[in-house]
Amino acid sequence: MSILDAVDAVRTKLEQEPGRAVVRMGAEARLEEGTAVTVQARAFALTVDEPVSVGGTNTGPSPVQLVLASLASCQAITYRYWSEFLGIRLDALTVKAEGDIDQRGLLGFADGVPAGVSAVRVTVTVEGPETAERYEELRRSVDAHCPLLDVFTHPVAVERILEIAGSE
Repeated sequence: MSILDAVDAVRTKLEQEPGRAVVRMGAEARLEEGTAVTVQARAFALTVDEPVSVGGTNTGPSPVQLVLASLASCQAITYRYWSEFLGIRLDALTVKAEGDIDQRGLLGFADGVPAGVSAVRVTVTVEGPETAERYEELRRSVDAHCPLLDVFTHPVAVERILEIAGSE
């Protein structure tokens, strides 16, 4: 099934049943030895860890690297979707995402230093026969519809719950 056929089938279904438009996705993380974490998302398991330089065992990418990888891959997938929707040919596409994080915030070494990423840069390189204007049209569509870019550019409410196992 082509991307256009798959998306068309989803659109048709959602027109018939708009209540199914919002889906809940999730992942579960379990702390293992040291800073290693096993993450389960659908049928996929992956290991997340910190580098040895900050006490990890370097058995997987760090959480910040995973967030940047998520942004880069979401951009790439959204480029694929919208190139199909707009009829814009992509011969190749590469997305590079970089972020700046001040480790003093995470580790509590300096008051007032945020724990999170302070700046993100995304570089998209496209190859293909289209004009610069067509690729700019594609970029605008991707920027308007990429879910992870939206997470990075708009505040999202986050509910945090602490459950104590074995307590009432």
